[in-house]
Amino acid sequence: MISKNRISQIRKLHVKKFRDESQLFIVEGYKSVEMLCSSDFEVEEVFATEAALHDNNWLQRHSPTLITAEEMSRISTMQTPPELLAIAQQRTKLPAIPAEERVLALDHISDPGNLGTIIRTADWFGIQHIVCSPDCVEIYNPKTIQATMGSFAHVYMHKRPLATFLREESARRRILGTFLNGEDIRGLDFRPSDIVVIGNESNGISDEVAQTVTQRITISAAVQDRPTAESLNAAIATALVMYQWLGF
Repeated sequence: MISKNRISQIRKLHVKKFRDESQLFIVEGYKSVEMLCSSDFEVEEVFATEAALHDNNWLQRHSPTLITAEEMSRISTMQTPPELLAIAQQRTKLPAIPAEERVLALDHISDPGNLGTIIRTADWFGIQHIVCSPDCVEIYNPKTIQATMGSFAHVYMHKRPLATFLREESARRRILGTFLNGEDIRGLDFRPSDIVVIGNESNGISDEVAQTVTQRITISAAVQDRPTAESLNAAIATALVMYQWLGF
């Protein structure tokens, strides 16, 4: 059972203001909660329906609170409530970014689904550090967390003034920025120490950040003899760049 007061407290976490104040966030769904519980995040509480307890023996290690499907629907952010939901503390301490490790930099990514998909894709390709500009969508937005499918647990998300960070790093790394005009990624000699910058879904890389880019890169359209889409979705573009970057 769960009290009305506890339901009210959890529902507040649907709102960014209260997530910021409490430094807590919501994780929903089997895969995401399982990855959360096996990560270095500190889990406050796990809520499970009867069905979830029957299907997942590993849950017993986390002393889940048994609730009804109706109660789950009241605390969930999803239209179709899951069988599992957890409350966890946000990361406040992050490891330093290794000097010779691939880094993805995001300039004002505004859609939570895009950010979540980028995190999931980075995890797939083994990229552990993403640096976000302060105006990127919130990392702990429930839609972002859902879109990562649990990969938020494996990727470190750093929020930094992006232009300042890139200027500092440009002394020892190449800063590759994605533009509509630039060197085709298919012929580019990527390096493990590169930083790749992905811009905003509508406006691309901002002028301030563009000034820090040491090499412009592009994803050339496969069709050249007729009009095509103006640009790629930010998450799709990120995936294509990472595919080339890792040398597949």
